[in-house]
Amino acid sequence: MEFDVVIVGAGPAGLSAAIRLMQQAQQANKAFTVCVVEKGSEVGAHILSGAVFEPRALNELLPDWQELGAPLSTPVTHDDLYLFTAADASRKLPGFAVPNTMHNSGNYIVSVANLCRWLAEQAEALGVEIFPGFAASELLLEDNIVKGIVIGDMGLDREGKPKDSFTPGMELRAKYTLFAEGCRGHLGKQLIKHFELDKEVSPQHYAIGFKEIWDVPATNHHQGLVVHSAGWPLADQASGGGYLYHAEDQQVVVGLIIDLNYANPHLDPFAEFQRYKQHPVIKQYLSGGKRVSYGARAITKGGLNSLPKMSFNGGLLLGCDAGTLNFAKIKGNHTAMKSGMLAAETVFAAINDTDAGGKDLTEYFSVIKQSWLYDELYRSRNFGPAMHKFGTFWGGVFNTIEQNWFAGKLPFTLKDNNQDYAQLKLATEASKIVYAKPDNVLSFDRLSSVYLSNTNHEEQQPCHLKLTDSTIPVKVNLAKYDEPAQRYCPAGVYEIITDDQQQPQLQINAQNCIHCKTCDIKDPSQNITWVTPEGGGGPNYPNM
Repeated sequence: MEFDVVIVGAGPAGLSAAIRLMQQAQQANKAFTVCVVEKGSEVGAHILSGAVFEPRALNELLPDWQELGAPLSTPVTHDDLYLFTAADASRKLPGFAVPNTMHNSGNYIVSVANLCRWLAEQAEALGVEIFPGFAASELLLEDNIVKGIVIGDMGLDREGKPKDSFTPGMELRAKYTLFAEGCRGHLGKQLIKHFELDKEVSPQHYAIGFKEIWDVPATNHHQGLVVHSAGWPLADQASGGGYLYHAEDQQVVVGLIIDLNYANPHLDPFAEFQRYKQHPVIKQYLSGGKRVSYGARAITKGGLNSLPKMSFNGGLLLGCDAGTLNFAKIKGNHTAMKSGMLAAETVFAAINDTDAGGKDLTEYFSVIKQSWLYDELYRSRNFGPAMHKFGTFWGGVFNTIEQNWFAGKLPFTLKDNNQDYAQLKLATEASKIVYAKPDNVLSFDRLSSVYLSNTNHEEQQPCHLKLTDSTIPVKVNLAKYDEPAQRYCPAGVYEIITDDQQQPQLQINAQNCIHCKTCDIKDPSQNITWVTPEGGGGPNYPNM
């Protein structure tokens, strides 16, 4: 099948690009074809985000979004920022001590999954074809030009042989292909390596973000309240922070973000999140409530210093596939949308000039540099490196001074040129961490959590978690680091078990995978590659 433009991923960036392309086509009275492929079973099924949403890009894309019924119904009414100094102690920060980037006046508490479902409706009304349940598994590379993508075969058994239900993959060809897969995109990763898009920038940095939705008693609910925290339980072990947002319908969303440059291989991010909910500030809102949803996702947080070249022969990288998230705001949806809109304008201008496709549209980054997107990322460029270099407290002090006194324009740039996965200490050099057993009131185990993510994969299919060397998990990772995959995976995918000879071996429970990509990022041997499973597999988030 041939299109003018193929877009991989129906997230904020991909759908914004699709809408902007068709808006321009209608204005120019030009026949134009746009296809969006989405590996989730439906649009929004794989979308997980906090989220406090800044409507700046949406105001530009669809100025009449309120009349069109966009699911933005909970404006932020109040911000609280805490420093958790211990498991039972905290200090609420006064306004002057909070970085300006953390103020949320004018923003909304939203479900980005539902926002994407609504954006998909707007795109389809303009004539965009959206194919959910189809995974873009391969690049179509010809003469070093991206010509499109291949939809993966469906109906293969564990050995990769066709079953009775076999359906061969399909080529989707385009003049230009836009990649908007989100953090650590499977094809985006290949493109960055193949075209050496990141050779002149700092390594990309990542975090893992957890999220739960709770139904809470009316007495605990304060619609529009936004709570952020730093410090405990991560103060000595890792950088990151927590959040709790009061949405509509007596629901709160609670989560913890942990930077993936942590050094202690015994650290268990999932267990840290369970501890976080026990803090009195958080517990006061959750007590008497019921957990109704769970998920986790890696976050691209390197910012401007890690932004790769975003164009190549035949295509562009959009949103978190490139790393446009503004971590100083803990927001990436509005920046992803803006990158998609600018990509659409760049591509449409090229095709409208009788461009047959396949060029390296280097003007894309020039357009970005002239926009508020670049200005935002520039002003926040020191945020992550400061936290990594100085720690949570002093890094926070630095960021408050830079943002509030200098508007993000200090005359120097901090950089962190270390790879996140390379920061792990040997297990023998790191202190062990004892985690309490789940109480099944505020804290829970992995498997009951994965159940709430509605995760499902066709069991008889090739494993989508590929090991370059099957001996490394035991011979290297277990021997040196007590195989951290047992802990950094938020879904219990990786287990060390013993065989009949009582020898340890790694078991991969691929059916549990919630597509967070943490293993692809944090494995100290860089031995795990996440590839797309059959389309439609993975989590099915209703309103994350």
